[in-house]
Amino acid sequence: MYGINIDRLNFATPTALALALADRVAAELSVSVLERKRAILAVSGGKTPELFFHHLSKADIDWENIIITLVDERFVPVHHERSNEHVVRRYLLQNFAARARFVGLYQKANTVELAAFSAASRINVLPKPFDVIVLGMGVDGHTASFFPDSDRLKQALDLQTQALVLPLHTKSTLEPRLTLTLPVIMQSRCIILHFEGFQKRDCFETVCRNGSEMEMPVRAVLRNAHHLVQVYWSPTENEITEAEHRTSKVNTQSL
Repeated sequence: MYGINIDRLNFATPTALALALADRVAAELSVSVLERKRAILAVSGGKTPELFFHHLSKADIDWENIIITLVDERFVPVHHERSNEHVVRRYLLQNFAARARFVGLYQKANTVELAAFSAASRINVLPKPFDVIVLGMGVDGHTASFFPDSDRLKQALDLQTQALVLPLHTKSTLEPRLTLTLPVIMQSRCIILHFEGFQKRDCFETVCRNGSEMEMPVRAVLRNAHHLVQVYWSPTENEITEAEHRTSKVNTQSL
């Protein structure tokens, strides 16, 4: 491996992963509240974390002293189905976790650049470093909104940048993006990478080899981490179902 410090945790099912990840994050947040009287959690959006969010929302911890924010966001209204804030509000800010304070990245503005300026102001006043950050990963090796074809990728990955939030445009995504920059992510006390499926597992094997951070930006997180990055993986439900179907078919044919 290329100078990375990771602990890989593989699970048989997404449910087993979600339960374990929820327990881990809840424990980290509880320790932070106990030691510092508050905790900051940054999460990613999309479909992958929905089950994790659901289980975390049921954790009976001191949510009144926990702030939740986003790693990145699409430049779409919060009620839009592709909004990361929409996903967080629907799946995480429920049950016990409804008591947490949420700080989003999106704000209605004429341009994504103006929205990023506003988001940076909100992120700037949050206590740092963040206590827990849960990242995702795409099959192209992106994390946060660090897409390989992002127009500001070099600045977003610059550990010396003073920017907290950047606006990003890409050819590969439907909407402009808002993202925390690499320095904000790397300062976090606990960094977790969560992805599912064999295609992403194969992608991660490539990520762990020599190669450019600009080509597979998640490498920048793994290579610059000051402490162990926890990697949570499981096959998808569809992959499990397909495997069970193939096994059943083979068993039937052998009778």
